[in-house]
Amino acid sequence: MKRTMIWQFAIAFLAFMPFIAKAQQEATVTVEGETNEPKAPLFKGGKEYKKWYLGINGGATAPVAITGGSNDFTKWKADFGYGAYVQYQILHFFGLRLDYMGGQLRGTNDKNLGNGMPPNSPYLEFKTKLKYTGTFSAIFNITTVNWLTRQNIATLYATVGGGLAGYSPTLTLRNGSTVDYKPGGTISELVIPVGAGIKFKLSDLINLDLGYTMYYTDGDNLDGYYYGPNKDKFSYGHVGLEFALGKKGRPQLQFHNPAKQMYQELTAENLATRAKLDAANAANARMAADMAILTKDSDGDGVSDFFDKCPNTPPGVKVDGSGCPLPVPEAPKVEEKVIITEEDRGIVKEAIRNLEFDFAKASIKPESYPSLDRVAELLKRKNLNLKLSGHTDNVGSLKRNMELSKERAESVKNYLVAKGVLTNKIEAVGYGPTQPIASNKTAAGRQKNRRVEFTIF
Repeated sequence: MKRTMIWQFAIAFLAFMPFIAKAQQEATVTVEGETNEPKAPLFKGGKEYKKWYLGINGGATAPVAITGGSNDFTKWKADFGYGAYVQYQILHFFGLRLDYMGGQLRGTNDKNLGNGMPPNSPYLEFKTKLKYTGTFSAIFNITTVNWLTRQNIATLYATVGGGLAGYSPTLTLRNGSTVDYKPGGTISELVIPVGAGIKFKLSDLINLDLGYTMYYTDGDNLDGYYYGPNKDKFSYGHVGLEFALGKKGRPQLQFHNPAKQMYQELTAENLATRAKLDAANAANARMAADMAILTKDSDGDGVSDFFDKCPNTPPGVKVDGSGCPLPVPEAPKVEEKVIITEEDRGIVKEAIRNLEFDFAKASIKPESYPSLDRVAELLKRKNLNLKLSGHTDNVGSLKRNMELSKERAESVKNYLVAKGVLTNKIEAVGYGPTQPIASNKTAAGRQKNRRVEFTIF
């Protein structure tokens, strides 16, 4: 019995393989090993994916399950079933599914028992109409990947849940008459669905669904014959189409391969980083070329050719910021040491003795000119410096005496400058009555204090 069910499922699967292969080929457009599958950002939640699905299916029903157990008749018959479901995908691998399933179950007592005797049963056959089977299940996806091309081949899934089945068995007696197991009514029992299947994505909107579900009922009423403690089971093998609901262009969450997308995004980031690096290298190369132009110094004078206004400067020549030679400084002149002789001092002393001014004025009397002329000639000939210190007695106000002493020293300086002595060679200072050389109480003393001292050096 189990072997027959397996072969039936295998034949149905193989019958749809050409359509599956064609759909896979149409859904895939390879560009360097990648598909045209829509993309949504990773780690951003599920709002960018299609998560709602609507499915319809049809297939074969049987009053047995592949995991074992049977009904109270010796031979089961395959019959037709149909179904529909709504699925909400929460995660890539997990979703919730609400199923409706209907159809008919059949079994007979045509097969003898193991001892060769016919079964001891008052019934020849049963037919159970599945009016409804409503279940709510969790669905677990196991995505298969072709690691050579990083493509999703299919999605394997398993389901488990619970629900309610409503059915009406009809029995055929050995005399050929029929009887309803529950006249005018429907039996409602708890049912536990456990199933598995495989889905193929035909397009972004449609998937092919091949599945097999076993239903464990909470009673022994499915075949209309209560015989023994075993609870009845039935199964449903189906082929169906699943429609993905949602905005166009969004990928299906249950078929989305995050590992593949992460690889693609990392590859894209790597390419973008490589492009930025290439651009940076190109910019650095241009900058290096510009720097080579700016730093090239053909004549080795320390100024680049780009700024050098005087190229081909001879080696060792010092240049300014524009690359032009600096002027060669003149060798410092060594001043000869000036030797002041007694004769020189005599000329100065004579000028001091002969120097006279008008009373209370800074004007020099003419009789003082010859001795001042000799001093001027001495200063020019020997390039000497001269300090003129003006002094007065204490007659009159201090302020006026200070001014008069300064004016007399300046008067002598002006005279000497007029004779050709450089002005920077003469310093004129007035001290007034602050540095007397004799007593101001006598006329002779005051006469000595009214003076201009000459100091040569």
